[in-house]
Amino acid sequence: MNAFSIIVIVFCLFYLAYRIYGRTLDTLWNVDEKRPTPALTQTDTVDYIPAKNALVLFGHHFSSIAGAGPIVGPIMACLIWGWAPTLAWVVVGSIFLGSIHDYGALMISVREKGSSIGDIAATAISRKAKLIFSIFLWLTLVLIVAVFTYLAADTFSQQAQIVIPSFGLIPVAICVGIALYRFKGPLVPVTFLGLCALAGLVFLGNIFPISIATNGRNIWIFLLLAYSFFASVLPVNYLLQPRDYLSSFLLFAGIILGLTGILLTQPVTQTPAFISTGSAQGSLWPMMFITVACGAISGFHSLISSGTTSKQIISERDAKKIGFGGMLTEGFLATLVILVFASSFSLPEFYLHRSANTNPITLFGQGFGQITKSFLGPWGNFLALFILNAFILTTLDSATRIARYITEEISFIKNRFFSTFIVIVCAGALAMAKDTAHLPLWKKIWPLFGASNQLVAALALIVITCWILQKRKTGLLYALLPAAFMLITALTALAIKVPSQWRNQEFLLVIISIILIIAALLLLVEVLTLFKHRRRND
Repeated sequence: MNAFSIIVIVFCLFYLAYRIYGRTLDTLWNVDEKRPTPALTQTDTVDYIPAKNALVLFGHHFSSIAGAGPIVGPIMACLIWGWAPTLAWVVVGSIFLGSIHDYGALMISVREKGSSIGDIAATAISRKAKLIFSIFLWLTLVLIVAVFTYLAADTFSQQAQIVIPSFGLIPVAICVGIALYRFKGPLVPVTFLGLCALAGLVFLGNIFPISIATNGRNIWIFLLLAYSFFASVLPVNYLLQPRDYLSSFLLFAGIILGLTGILLTQPVTQTPAFISTGSAQGSLWPMMFITVACGAISGFHSLISSGTTSKQIISERDAKKIGFGGMLTEGFLATLVILVFASSFSLPEFYLHRSANTNPITLFGQGFGQITKSFLGPWGNFLALFILNAFILTTLDSATRIARYITEEISFIKNRFFSTFIVIVCAGALAMAKDTAHLPLWKKIWPLFGASNQLVAALALIVITCWILQKRKTGLLYALLPAAFMLITALTALAIKVPSQWRNQEFLLVIISIILIIAALLLLVEVLTLFKHRRRND
């Protein structure tokens, strides 16, 4: 099939969803642009800071939720089950599950003084539910930091040219943040200068590649964790927000370049549309639905929406643009990734990569380079890997910051430096761990991350449902039906993985899986008890 025709159809579906379904959700939440947001009523100097405008906040939000998820997950699913079921889940999941999840998490957090989704569980369900959910979230965030730290470190080890632009973006972002917030500089000129500096870093990186010959991956892991530490403790508007804002332009540029490549080359899909309903990695359901992860629905998004975005949004009217629009944009990115992959490799190449377990990031870089070769030449592969790595870093810093929030919420540790240190140590140990064959654990952690991430999405939707139930009687099904589907899917996926983990003597993964299952079931008991009491009172 022609890839350009498919992407036009998907764009039209997403546009209609935003216009029609988005308006329905605005009505459901009774959006009022005159109602003051937590960023305005609880302003501090670290976390609650009004964003410069909706565009800056959208850049921060989208960069944080995107990361490597909509690239790694869809490509892995295409390799295992084929591009057609993967694309179908991305489109349906983004519209009917992911969007209500992201938008709902943002809105209830805005209405609850910027509280995290875990904190809201205390008022919407019970204090016990908050504790269980918070522990669950903390474990998932540690998995996220560990997996993405390894992926970024592995990319640095293999692509020395992207080191300077990736790390050079940090001081550039700090300068942009200071210019915007301390010196009240105009947005457009400051943004332009920041992007010019970033372009200069890209050329410098190509001229001066930085590689570490001995034990390079572990050194990069250490440096990335050090960056995540400082990004977590510094004021949000001086590093995290401006860095994500500048990174969003990279991703938009990548999307435009990818679309241009598809338009000019008019490629057709070459890899199998459908392979089988079963594989060595598991059956189509539930395993594909948790492998795709961020491309369709992601529990991590609720942590960003209620963790950082809700503390910076300046008007409720921006919630649809940022929450709903951000999810659809990520779904569109996942669509582009699927079509770039499906149209860039012949059948022999596809099965070679499938049998060799090639890194999905490497495959995306090769496919992007092939699609854009006619006008970017050899720069396509390099730009794809740089853009992707920039977004892995945005996931790292946001995930570490939110894990710090949760550490402070569920413990007596109120020092942000020490609480961040705990997160970094746990994630670093997992990132450097190896299996019984002394191979990195990340590929085995990814399905566990996917299942726990989707389980977070289910639990977040349950919290949203309970919050709606507490405030009003209508609109429950918008969140309840997606919650039920994701809960059954994620719990089944986790339960399926435990026996194979045990047989492979991956006891750490077995323990994490069992803890996640027990925590989810305990939270479900709390929810059912709440509904039972509500029915008695009615």
